[in-house]
Amino acid sequence: MKFYFKLFLCFIFSLQLGYAQDLEPVTKVKPHRGVWVSVYSAKQVLYDREGVKRLITQCQRAKIDQIYLQFFQSGNAYYDSRICDRTKYNEIIKSAGVDTLDLLLREAQENGIAVFAWVNVLSLGKNDKADILNKYGNSILTRDQYGRPAKIDTATESDKYYLRENQIFLEPGDPRTTEYILNVINEIINRYPLISGVHLDYIRYPSPVPFIPGSRFNKFGLTYGYGPRNVERFKEKTGLNVLDILNNEDEYLVWDNWKRQQVTDLVRKISSLVKLKSADLLVSCAVIPLVERAYSNAFQDWSAWLEEGIVNYVVLMSYSKDNQFVKEIVKSSIGHRASGQIYIGLGLFLMKNNLDLFFNQYRLVSDLDPDGVVFFSIDDLSEQVIGYLN
Repeated sequence: MKFYFKLFLCFIFSLQLGYAQDLEPVTKVKPHRGVWVSVYSAKQVLYDREGVKRLITQCQRAKIDQIYLQFFQSGNAYYDSRICDRTKYNEIIKSAGVDTLDLLLREAQENGIAVFAWVNVLSLGKNDKADILNKYGNSILTRDQYGRPAKIDTATESDKYYLRENQIFLEPGDPRTTEYILNVINEIINRYPLISGVHLDYIRYPSPVPFIPGSRFNKFGLTYGYGPRNVERFKEKTGLNVLDILNNEDEYLVWDNWKRQQVTDLVRKISSLVKLKSADLLVSCAVIPLVERAYSNAFQDWSAWLEEGIVNYVVLMSYSKDNQFVKEIVKSSIGHRASGQIYIGLGLFLMKNNLDLFFNQYRLVSDLDPDGVVFFSIDDLSEQVIGYLN
């Protein structure tokens, strides 16, 4: 009897031990802090050695461990390129007397700060002299359902009802675009081995406002993807000519899925190229934060990218002064982590004159346990903000 009693006590003890272990607090992983450094930064980080040192010091003081540095913007290389227009890079070298990218990467590594090559993928901004346009002409641009590029010179009466991004966008469904972008990415990851990864921006179709939820609503708004090569390839694949009116909702769905797939395929190819270089290199994307709008209007299916694991994380561009709106965006989007991670991009530039609003927004977002927070941009990282982040 004593034996069974002791056995019973051992059983109870083991249950209590297991229960106690279950109650042990889980240590939270501290989210990353990042900052975007644009080529348009008033601080001109790369134009002298002191600029590099100031950036590193600022990041250390603000406990920022990630820098998103713009390497490629509007078809211009701000890095040591042999395949793209390097006029901007040459200006940096002339001003600094040294490749400050190399200097920044070394300084950042020594101080435990990751640097990511920020690349504007499909947007050429307003640069109508970009190398790829000189080579292929306007046939490589995406077009709306009326055959017009995203940046137009002459607006019609109906255009007063839309807010265009008014930038030159390449057509992701054109194989020449894919080849061009892969060459740029390949050059960057080989020339700068100290980068921690590649950060993709404008990896989507243009997204005018107001937006329509799919091509079947074409007569009410603008939608893109009608670049000549993309239309030809779609017709070869499906037999459907999207320049005519599609007959039913199913056909519009096939067309929309095709466009979405062109963007996803480009992301997948970039990721495969980067991971082939090194499995340790990270691939991230700046994305439209509202999942439904990203999916149905910009054809940027970032939730699927996370599910498939072709990107390590996305950064939601949650730029708004409406704190409750930002909170709702983050709450609804953060559940799409899947096997990846979700960072929150905060528009510090919008609130630089009302920092109490920004501090409140930062607290609201941080309470939702994102994997990281990225500030736009370095120009607005004031002493007051640095003090708060400490």
